Amino acid sequence: MLKPAINTELEKRILVIDGAMGTMVQRYKLSEAQFRGERFKNFPHDLKGNNDLLSITQPEIIKTIHREYLEAGADIIETNTLNSNRVSLSDYHMEDMAYEINLAAAKLANECTNEFLSKTPDKPRYVAGSIGPTTKTASMSPDVDNPGFRSVTFDDLVLAYTEQVNGLLDGGAELLLIETIFDTLNAKAAIFAISEIFKKRGINLPVMVSGTITDASGRTLRARPSRRFSIRCHISIY
Repeated sequence: MLKPAINTELEKRILVIDGAMGTMVQRYKLSEAQFRGERFKNFPHDLKGNNDLLSITQPEIIKTIHREYLEAGADIIETNTLNSNRVSLSDYHMEDMAYEINLAAAKLANECTNEFLSKTPDKPRYVAGSIGPTTKTASMSPDVDNPGFRSVTFDDLVLAYTEQVNGLLDGGAELLLIETIFDTLNAKAAIFAISEIFKKRGINLPVMVSGTITDASGRTLRARPSRRFSIRCHISIY
C-alpha cells in the first residue's frame, strides 16, 4: 500500500517518534544462548549484549517491541541498529555482519509499519534508520600520554557509516537518524557518508541528528562555544 512521503505528512501533523530500544530489550533478560540463536550457536566469542544481532537471532522480539511503540501511538519507529557499524561490532568480532544486520533490522521495522498501515491507512507510519556514534571518537585521543593518537580516523568512520547506511536503505528505511552523537566529527563523517550515498543513488531522504551533551559546559566535542548542538535538529541533505 502506497503512503505519502514523510515530508508531505509532516505538513499535515506532528509526527511522534518511538523511545529507546535497549531498555525494552533488557526486559526480556535474554541469555547468551538466546542472543546466539541457532545460527551463531558455535560462534567463538560471547554475544550477550549485542542487541542489534537480535534482529537476526530473535526477530519476533524486535517486532514485538516495534509493535508496542506503534500501538502506543508512534508515527516513526527506529531500526534496531544503534551499534550496527563495523567499528562498534568489532567488540563482538562481528564486523562483517554490519550490512546484513542493518538490512534485516530495516526489513523488520518495515514489516511492522506496513502491518499498521493496512489497519489504519489514513495514519501512515515511517521507518527511521538508526545510526549511532560508534564506540570510538575521532576528536580525542584515548591515550592521555599521546594526545595526537586516534583510535579511529574520519575515513574509517565514513567507510563504516557507508556500509551501514546502504544496508538501512536497501532494507527500506525512509529517513535516517544520526543519534546519540557525542562527537561532532563523528557526526560529520556520518553526514558525509550519507550525502555521498544520496548522490550515487539519486535520492534525497530526510536526515535527523540527535546530539548528546558530554559535560557541564553544554557542548559536544569540537563544538564551538557559541554553537550549541540542538537535540533532534533536522538537516536536509541535497
